[in-house]
Amino acid sequence: MAYDERRAVFRQQRLNPFDRGEEEEEDDVHGDNRTPPKHEARPELFSSETRTLSSDRAMDLGLAEDHFSRPSRSFVASDIEQLKLAIEDCKRLILELPEHSERQKDTVVKLIHLRLKLQELKDPEEDEPNLRVLLEHRFSKEKSKSVKQTCDKCSTIIWGLIQTWYTCTGCYYRCHSKCMNLITKPCVRSKVSHQSEYELSICPEIGLDRQDYRCAECRTPVSLRGIPCEARQCDYTGQYYCSTCHWNDTGIIPSRVIHNWEFEPRKVCRSSFRYLALMMPRPVLKLKEINPLLFNFVEELVEIRKLRQDILLMKPYFITCKEAMEARLLLQLHDRQHFVENDDMYSLQDLIDISSGRLSCSLTEIHTTFAKHIKLDCERCQAKGFVCELCKEGDILFPFDSHTSVCHDCSAVFHRDCYYDNSTTCPRCARMTERRNDEPSDMKDV
Repeated sequence: MAYDERRAVFRQQRLNPFDRGEEEEEDDVHGDNRTPPKHEARPELFSSETRTLSSDRAMDLGLAEDHFSRPSRSFVASDIEQLKLAIEDCKRLILELPEHSERQKDTVVKLIHLRLKLQELKDPEEDEPNLRVLLEHRFSKEKSKSVKQTCDKCSTIIWGLIQTWYTCTGCYYRCHSKCMNLITKPCVRSKVSHQSEYELSICPEIGLDRQDYRCAECRTPVSLRGIPCEARQCDYTGQYYCSTCHWNDTGIIPSRVIHNWEFEPRKVCRSSFRYLALMMPRPVLKLKEINPLLFNFVEELVEIRKLRQDILLMKPYFITCKEAMEARLLLQLHDRQHFVENDDMYSLQDLIDISSGRLSCSLTEIHTTFAKHIKLDCERCQAKGFVCELCKEGDILFPFDSHTSVCHDCSAVFHRDCYYDNSTTCPRCARMTERRNDEPSDMKDV
């Protein structure tokens, strides 16, 4: 009996699920009263070499078979069942092995491979086109093998190693290839192109009853109690969505920024999350019309407005200067092109950067570079400066200098103090008026 007990212990160490059936048949043939044959090694000799062999077989866990070859078009259900048994055995072995040991780490790796193989058998990869167009989405086939992505349709992980998946090049909507035909949401990029404006009311809630207690997007029944599905409110639209359409993503709400100068991220639905991300760099906010009082309470906005006005005054110098065009000075604002077109339109990203202080630092540095080129580095630009015709003293003046004033009619530049004292008359305007009055008499003489 002592031999049989040792043999039972040795059999427990052999954890390969595919060998159990043979061992049980072997016990049935020999029975409990079997005596060890003479040619077999004695039990006390199973000390090191045999146990090493046993541990290697335990680590095999069914992987000795060709589980990682591509499955045939028709596979039997027993393959899946065998993999499930191997996975359960592998999980049990991980719990039995010492923590953080090399054997446990190897077993975890093999468990991952087994699960990937099981997923591949359940969802075999098929040949898919590289580009697909659906509901204004332009889906491009991804080559990345990352497993950190989530399908926007079924809300499950995309196993890039074994599953085909696509990303919309416009709104970055991601989904499995098998979920493509189930998509009902149009591309958010088209909405941005056709309707480039924000909702400027703060969380315009209408209530679940107005939504018929259904998700505002997919019309799934929802309720605040979570039965049958939890209702989640989007702070941007004010509407309620199901957990599939609302993942508790957070974003900065434009209406809260404009009216309250508040930048705390709020929970938004998936479609609003993508829409806000695509609209972030677009200059569609005209603050002096939406909320002109904001400039009275936010000093940073006044500073940025002055810098932008100065840059617009510098622009004519650059577009007529060969050296400035060769140096491509205006391209320093390529990511904020609207700064060289107007001084009153802002993007949401502009307001965020103003609040954090990043925009003030970068724009001040660009302003300094532009002024240095005009006033010091370039003789052609210096030659386009002005002399104050009221006092005829001081250095050459430029319209973007802080101590100057500009005539709104002829754009002549004067010292601020001089122009305020003589604001009723502008020498340049007077000469131009006199010249226009003299033109008809000259023509008559001719």
